[in-house]
Amino acid sequence: MLIVETIAKIRRAYHRDKKPIREIAREMNLSRNTVRKIVRSDITEQHYERKSQPRPKLEPYKEQLTQALQEDQDKPPKQRRTALSLFEMLQRDGFAGGYDTVRRFVANWCGQVKGHGKAFVPLSFAPGEAFQFDWSYEQIELGGNNVKIKLAHFRLCHSRAPFCVAYMRESLEMVLDAHVQAFEFYGGACRKGIYDNLKTVVSKVLLGKERIFNRRFQVLASHYLFEPVACTPAAGWEKGQVERQVGVVRQKIFGKRRKFKDLAELNQWLKEECRSMAATRKHPEFTDQTVAQVAVIEQEYLIQTPVLFDAY
Repeated sequence: MLIVETIAKIRRAYHRDKKPIREIAREMNLSRNTVRKIVRSDITEQHYERKSQPRPKLEPYKEQLTQALQEDQDKPPKQRRTALSLFEMLQRDGFAGGYDTVRRFVANWCGQVKGHGKAFVPLSFAPGEAFQFDWSYEQIELGGNNVKIKLAHFRLCHSRAPFCVAYMRESLEMVLDAHVQAFEFYGGACRKGIYDNLKTVVSKVLLGKERIFNRRFQVLASHYLFEPVACTPAAGWEKGQVERQVGVVRQKIFGKRRKFKDLAELNQWLKEECRSMAATRKHPEFTDQTVAQVAVIEQEYLIQTPVLFDAY
């Protein structure tokens, strides 16, 4: 049974990167029949229900093991404890699992630490390479009542094209629907999406840039063939474009109290405002063109998905 992330990698390699099935199977150490089944069925996830849920024996000892590994990081290599030494330490504290479980955990942890700090989010982007996402909160008058709305912000990193859509809540369904609306507005999706560590998107923050993303969100990413990339905690500059957009939108669009009869009217108005901003702002790199003109060129590089994702 393949996990959602593996299925997403297969779909991106075949549909987006145009790799043949044989090459994908070789690179991912899978059978060609497995890869062929995924690309022909066009599925984004597989379902399997366990009859009984196992309880990993290592789980109660992970924090202790991680602390020991972190302590050893400050020591010279020859003084660091081996996986066997750590296994024996856990055994003395009551661990009843096998040595291989500890060995795999230690190898994975050390591999993540070695890669920590090498990954980064670039500050310049190729056409169709990435978009950035963020939320903001704005006060408006809706249907005669003063309310706080949740505004989902998107920004194409190459062209700087903005898109905003408003909701009353910041739930997972709203995040998914916002992506559907944005990709329809832009005419396609980018190869990567850059996020901070939203609880609705990121289920668990690991070392460096490793994240466990929400399963339903992974299905969305697989459907639109983009790879989600999480920012380092407290490193807002990694999605600085969309954070600056939040400030501009708040100052220039919501600087005074706006009035709308409902969300539909508000979101139609937001689309027109985004188009107007793109048409009137000069691109910071291609100074002889507007953001809208660069966005038209970038649209040719976006990934086309004929079927909309069912966000609800």
